[in-house]
Amino acid sequence: MKVNPPVFFVSAALILAFALFGALFAERAGVLFGHLQEVIVADFGWFYIASVAGFLIFVVFLMISRYGDIKLGPDESEPEYSHLSWFAMLFSAGMGIGLVFFGVAEPIQHYALPPVGDGGTVDAARQAMVLTFFHWGFHAWGIYIVVGLALAYFSFRRGLPLTIRSALFPLIGRRINGPIGHAIDTFAVLGTMFGVATSLGLGVLQVNAGFSYLFGVPIDTAVQLLLIAAITALATLSVFLGLDRGVKRLSELNIVLAILLLLFVLFAGSTVFLLEAFVQNLGTYLNAFVQRTFRLYAYEPNPWLGNWTLFYWGWWIAWSPFVGMFIARISRGRTIRQFVGGVLLVPVLFTCLWMTVFGNTAIQLDMSGAAPIAATVADNLPVALFEMLSELPLSAITSLIATLLVITFFVTSADSGALVIDMITSGAAENPPVWQRIFWAACAGGIAAVLLVAGGLEALQTAAIASALPFAVVMIFICYGLLRALQMEAVGSAADLSQPTDAPADPELSWQQRLASITQFFGRDEIGRFLSDTARPALEEVAAELRENGLAPELEERDDRIELTVPHGERGTFRYTIRSRAFLSPSFVWAETRKSSDRERRHYRAMAHSSEGEHAHDITGYTSGQVIHDLLNRYAHFRQARRLA
Repeated sequence: MKVNPPVFFVSAALILAFALFGALFAERAGVLFGHLQEVIVADFGWFYIASVAGFLIFVVFLMISRYGDIKLGPDESEPEYSHLSWFAMLFSAGMGIGLVFFGVAEPIQHYALPPVGDGGTVDAARQAMVLTFFHWGFHAWGIYIVVGLALAYFSFRRGLPLTIRSALFPLIGRRINGPIGHAIDTFAVLGTMFGVATSLGLGVLQVNAGFSYLFGVPIDTAVQLLLIAAITALATLSVFLGLDRGVKRLSELNIVLAILLLLFVLFAGSTVFLLEAFVQNLGTYLNAFVQRTFRLYAYEPNPWLGNWTLFYWGWWIAWSPFVGMFIARISRGRTIRQFVGGVLLVPVLFTCLWMTVFGNTAIQLDMSGAAPIAATVADNLPVALFEMLSELPLSAITSLIATLLVITFFVTSADSGALVIDMITSGAAENPPVWQRIFWAACAGGIAAVLLVAGGLEALQTAAIASALPFAVVMIFICYGLLRALQMEAVGSAADLSQPTDAPADPELSWQQRLASITQFFGRDEIGRFLSDTARPALEEVAAELRENGLAPELEERDDRIELTVPHGERGTFRYTIRSRAFLSPSFVWAETRKSSDRERRHYRAMAHSSEGEHAHDITGYTSGQVIHDLLNRYAHFRQARRLA
């Protein structure tokens, strides 16, 4: 086992206790869920609305401010994934199941039963799309960005563990390693578990409806429980394959299937009308943005707010540890501006296009009298998509694709959720055992089953809203901690908030070494020999001494770089990396991109940086002893910052 015992066992105990209560006392649990949702909506609705608005304002400010150029990692780090793979994983992890479930159901519901005014009218149709965009647009991804950006920044640039507690280091310091930090991570685990379970529950309802339409399978709880068991078993296979072969490949399959289905409905339906509606929907959404953001129906109390907006805000907040940590893990090397812009704009535009194509097609069919979709959705929400597809050509094939899409989204959500929960409960341990992720994937399936038995869709909504309340408070402190960290970096104080303000001292160089480093050009082969003949023996010597002192360092060499890692459990992992980097001119520090022309004259330098977050520094020409001195200075600061020395 590789776990942080307080977080792992407390979280597991609470989740299993909830599952037993829901399974043994399903009727009583259903009543409790209903009462809990009423209390939260009545007393804390204002808090959810204000918090989500604040989160969105905060991330937009970071994107347009001077902090936008700061990288999520050392200054010379580069993204690990291409834009296509990155966007595909963002989309699949973020809200895949929900889009398929609510793509038709939500617009047609708002069209038939708007919060104010008469349903079934042109004005109701127009407002239905604005409300749908509002729930699935910038606010949702703004919530994800808060958590994801904080985790990526503190982990990749500041060398802290990739757990929720690390984001609060500027506020509580080393106490993140004590009871406060354990409580924060436990809240994150519970929120993630119930957020993922809500999505899995919605997904199973949709799969059941699809199988009923295609194969005549009855729609009942027993079938849904069997589906949860079967699809959770598929998720375990993805767990074994890992992030790059499992989640990444399924995410890319998801985006291909989703685009194919989207294009089919777009061209099989009223193409020109849908394109016109998309442009108009965007404009109406932006025009009503501020008013919708702060609308609480204070002067006209309306249960619609709790059933829709507060459910979504709670669902997104509950999902934010999961999605935030996942997008942080795949976003190392991007700047804050790239991160916020990419996560905020690309998925939102795709989501709005999806909602327009599916939602407006369903509304048009209902308004024209071609199909009574609104009446069907009122009685059975999950069948809305299949009712709409049945009015288009090749309905059997498209319904099968939609069902397959939900299943693959189900698997990626379960696998990704298990990965994130495992990272939190293990204290961001390196390569924890696979069985731990399988355990959490099984727990997510079990909780989804309990919620369906105890109250169906209403229980899923309550779980999302209730589990998000404590974590919404934590997110407010995360914003404050991140802002403090960025302010300190901007004014040139210590790069790592967890270390003293004095930077590590560089080793003393002779004037001949300094002059040679300034004036000489070094070829790639020369820097390669420096890495193999000087830097590697130095790091090997330090690693051997660390092993003599009971530690377990690892030395890795790949792609023109050498990296020494020294794990210290929940206190974090120290990393010291030396790599060969190409530059255009010895007078500037602008590194070439990978696509720079090979005909331009280049020179190479040996650049070193550590997990302590300072800017990469040039160690070309160092002796073996000077490399060791540079490494140990930074390791000493790492130990001092984490109270290891």
